[in-house]
Amino acid sequence: MHTSLRLIRITCLTLMLSGIPALIVSSIRGNNEGWVLTFGMISAVAAIILMAVSAATSTKRLDAFDDVVAERVEQRIRMLVEAGANETDVRNLVRESMSLVRGQE
Repeated sequence: MHTSLRLIRITCLTLMLSGIPALIVSSIRGNNEGWVLTFGMISAVAAIILMAVSAATSTKRLDAFDDVVAERVEQRIRMLVEAGANETDVRNLVRESMSLVRGQE
């Protein structure tokens, strides 16, 4: 993870965690109009920023896209087999291609 992303995440977590006691203290002191709303908004915005940064920088692929690609590959395999290719050889080629893409042997 890049240093700037780490800094954003740490800052957001710090603002969220420090906002909780600030909300409690300002509420106990009876200042419900100013400080409570201020600390509540700061905590809420920090949480939204943290979620947005996490979603935007996530490298995990969605499972729905994997199913669509798998179905397309299976259709191509069927087409090649129907055209006369050996099914075992075609499936071995697909497995080896996936290993190559994933960085395995």
